[in-house]
Amino acid sequence: MAQSVGIKDVARAAGVSVGTVSNVINRPDTVAGETRARVQSAIDRLGYVRSESARQLRAGRSRIMGLLVLDMGNPFFVDVARGAERAAREAGLGVMVCNSAQNAGEEADYLALFAEQRVRGVLLTPADATGRNIETFRRHGIPFVLVDRVAEGTTECSVSVDDVAGGALAVRHLVDAGHRSIAYVSGPPGLNQVRDRRTGALNALAEAGFGPDALRELPTERLDVAAGRDAGARLLGLADRPTAVFCANDLLALGVLQAMYAAGVVVPDDLAIVGYDDIEFAAAAAVPLTSVRQPAVTMGAMAADLLLEETEDREGRAPHEHRRVVLQPELVVRRSSLAAR
Repeated sequence: MAQSVGIKDVARAAGVSVGTVSNVINRPDTVAGETRARVQSAIDRLGYVRSESARQLRAGRSRIMGLLVLDMGNPFFVDVARGAERAAREAGLGVMVCNSAQNAGEEADYLALFAEQRVRGVLLTPADATGRNIETFRRHGIPFVLVDRVAEGTTECSVSVDDVAGGALAVRHLVDAGHRSIAYVSGPPGLNQVRDRRTGALNALAEAGFGPDALRELPTERLDVAAGRDAGARLLGLADRPTAVFCANDLLALGVLQAMYAAGVVVPDDLAIVGYDDIEFAAAAAVPLTSVRQPAVTMGAMAADLLLEETEDREGRAPHEHRRVVLQPELVVRRSSLAAR
């Protein structure tokens, strides 16, 4: 195995002190041009790469931001990551992206990894409904910002979308189109987003004079296409099948759409479908999907900015104040919900 090249090797090859090599790496303007060129030549020739972990230990500050999301298979979280990465890169930082797979145990493992790596801070969409993982992580003193989740009962920053308003947008649209029996394909009941979207749906029905019985809930264990197909199969088996479906995210909606297509049910003539998130695939579906749009890229960027504001050197500045940012959703109407009734 080849031996790694250290800073002493570079100093020896360039005929300078270790301190001079360090200055070339960290403060190049303090080194004369000829000496700097000689050191850089040695670095290039030997293939020296500085130890970032050692530098972080000395400086006490990491150049890595952690991002832990529920499901990297969901394009919504890919867009959140894009926004966070863009903001972090502008600040000279990198992003370590991890996927909890909606599992509280995996979330705990990744949070422990972030603590071991002494990351600058963490952007977190929680999977653990009990809040225990957050409480454990808080003991490490590493700042974090909640993403796609309101910071209820905590003082930390959060960036989220008003999911109650989003659920109301979806179901109000269906009621206005003449639907009186609506299914809600939800998801894991422990997720706040799922509950809030259901609350919004019930609010819209109440505004129209309908009781909660007008909403038939079909829970799923996951928020993916396979779970949507399963929910679609259950929907097809109902004797009094609803005329419209509101899904807690677009992946579920795409799964329901697949199940309807396979069974010969025409969307939207026989069944209207509305999703949530407005991922790229929503508009590209066989029947373009009506969806509640979340500004995912903006959400990721704003969350990263809040974390950077909290963790940057703030000498002479006012103390950081935690903030809860709530963005507004937007209904994007496409063919999946446009049949006249």
